[in-house]
Amino acid sequence: MAMTLSFHLNGDRVDLTSVAPTTTLLDWLRAERRLTGTKEGCNEGDCGACTVMVTDDSGVRALNACILFLPQLHGKSVRTVEGIAAPDGTLHPVQKAMVDHHGSQCGFCTPGFIASMAAAHARGDTDHDTILAGNLCRCTGYAPIVKAAKAAERATVPDWIRDKAPEVAALAIAPETSDDLAEWYAAHPEGTLIAGATDVGLWVTKQLRDLTDVAFLNRCGDLQGIEDTDDALRVGAGVTMAALLPVLDRVHPGYGAMVRRYGSEQVRQAATIGGNIANGSPIGDNPPALIALGATLHLRRGTERREMPLEDFFLDYGKQDRAKGEFVEAVTIPKKAQRLACYKLSKRFDQDISAVLGCFNLTVMDGVVTKARIAFGGMAGIPKRATHVEAALTGQPFNGAALDRAAQEWAKDYSPMSDMRASADYRLAAAKNMLRRYWLEGQGTATQVREVRA
Repeated sequence: MAMTLSFHLNGDRVDLTSVAPTTTLLDWLRAERRLTGTKEGCNEGDCGACTVMVTDDSGVRALNACILFLPQLHGKSVRTVEGIAAPDGTLHPVQKAMVDHHGSQCGFCTPGFIASMAAAHARGDTDHDTILAGNLCRCTGYAPIVKAAKAAERATVPDWIRDKAPEVAALAIAPETSDDLAEWYAAHPEGTLIAGATDVGLWVTKQLRDLTDVAFLNRCGDLQGIEDTDDALRVGAGVTMAALLPVLDRVHPGYGAMVRRYGSEQVRQAATIGGNIANGSPIGDNPPALIALGATLHLRRGTERREMPLEDFFLDYGKQDRAKGEFVEAVTIPKKAQRLACYKLSKRFDQDISAVLGCFNLTVMDGVVTKARIAFGGMAGIPKRATHVEAALTGQPFNGAALDRAAQEWAKDYSPMSDMRASADYRLAAAKNMLRRYWLEGQGTATQVREVRA
């Protein structure tokens, strides 16, 4: 399938015709435009060497060009490293700061760092450790790069970098509303829905799949809202993790803390909550938190809608309760929880796949557990509740003895696999220890590894 699409590139309008819908921005930049400053490193959104700036009505974002398909740019503005300096060659403040603070050696990763830093600078975002966690550097080291980012904080955002999105016509495979999407999906039930492409992008770049019928959901504005009521959040499937994060920080700080370790800044700016749920990954970071909270999933097929407890959506490895032509429309997240905690265990702190992810939502009244919802990722073929452990805790005093008794129940709930991330025994031991950590934190014990000091 071919199409016509339009966007701005480094300040100039680009109109493309007959372009394949799964052409990545990275491949097009390097092969068709000879803009080779944007590098290919991992080609899966992990290293950040391909980072570009993307501007639309929602603001400025840093995104990974290697898993960004050209139709996702329709009606947006893109700046590569070649377009971050002024047309007359005047350096952007972050570029000058990188020179002044010796922030580059081999230079392979530098264009991506510059794009990430320039995007953050345009937003006034100074959380540099978080911003740069998705950009890997093997030779300079992060100290001079972070110094450069700090040095540029107070510099004025250059006029040439203040892009406006171009006016464009509708794109046939980019529905503007969920009604349009429902109509398209009913006509193409075997088609592939692409939201942020942080997962589907790898089907193309790593698995070399030839995707035929595709629809891009990033222009469905009515899927990108968050409805905040007294007792719940109704979150549209198209809400990105970056947009959801500040809401979670306010409502469920434990969930928000985990989302800060969800991919990288570039990934969170693209990945959607609906996509993370719909792909059914046993190591998707959202479902355990949502299951522990008792979230409700909303599905749509044509004009028909249904809802279910989120935990019932996951049937078996690679199998979800979703009919052909049916898509995730929203998820409703309860706001009330006495204390929700989510613990992510991975080999790297930032942007790593979870070996084990446990979420705990216990209600304790007068020292006794009256309600327990515990869910894990990485422990089974699907995100799954620890029902036997929950039953062992409910109605019992929440103390060390209760944890010891519940320890015998973990093996009834989970039979994890051994792989490169962790052995089965390690995963079971980690799950038990996460429950103990939850209890200790309730007692006021410091458990954060980054904060505990000898």
